[in-house]
Amino acid sequence: MSGHSKWATTKHKKAALDAKRGKLFAKLIKNIEVAARTGGPDPDANPTLFDAIFKAKKNSVPNDNIERARKRGGGLEAGGADWQTIMYEGYAPGGVAVLIECLTDNRNRAASEVRVALTRNGGSLADPGSVSYMFNRKGVVIVPKNGLDEDTVLMAVLDAGAEEVNDLGESFEVVSEAGDLVPVRKALQENGIDYDSAESSFLPTMSVPLDEEGAKKVFRLIDALEDSDDVQNVYANFDVADDVLAALD
Repeated sequence: MSGHSKWATTKHKKAALDAKRGKLFAKLIKNIEVAARTGGPDPDANPTLFDAIFKAKKNSVPNDNIERARKRGGGLEAGGADWQTIMYEGYAPGGVAVLIECLTDNRNRAASEVRVALTRNGGSLADPGSVSYMFNRKGVVIVPKNGLDEDTVLMAVLDAGAEEVNDLGESFEVVSEAGDLVPVRKALQENGIDYDSAESSFLPTMSVPLDEEGAKKVFRLIDALEDSDDVQNVYANFDVADDVLAALD
């Protein structure tokens, strides 16, 4: 799991700087719109919206875009789309299990793009339930190190329901039950500890180790999936050793 987390953290950091910045912005805006529609447009009363706005700001999404998305989702401004969340299950090369979370206004287009991305990159769609049992819904907070040590972070979040703190290299990953995400995030805030994101995620309960060649194939498939505007998140149960990650970088 650690290899996958480190890869995801590094990848998302780079994604904010490269040509896909606009695509990342669009996904973050979509999150805000859906959160506001589901739980109301007031971030103080809607923790999911609070976290979606926080993450967008951390990734330099302009405040005007954030505000418009919040108002559209909350019905305070016209133009909100009818976003639907759909989860697809599949396999990547090497038997790696993949969960593909889509947020779309066109189910047929989303299904087609997911199927094409999988089949063109050595993967395949799986029947509902055949992959999802290998993942658990968890709360995940990413905390940049900024001189912090693991014990300091752990002591700050332990009583709030955190299960573990993982070292990802330049940051820590704080894992909790999904229902404890908000208390854990608030515990960090109360202790003056900055964080990059707080969100529900699917973490694998078992992992498939990959060598360099296998990792290349899986990363290529995930990139193809994430290129789709309808794909919001991709979760996979691979593990890549640090030396393999370094070789790929």
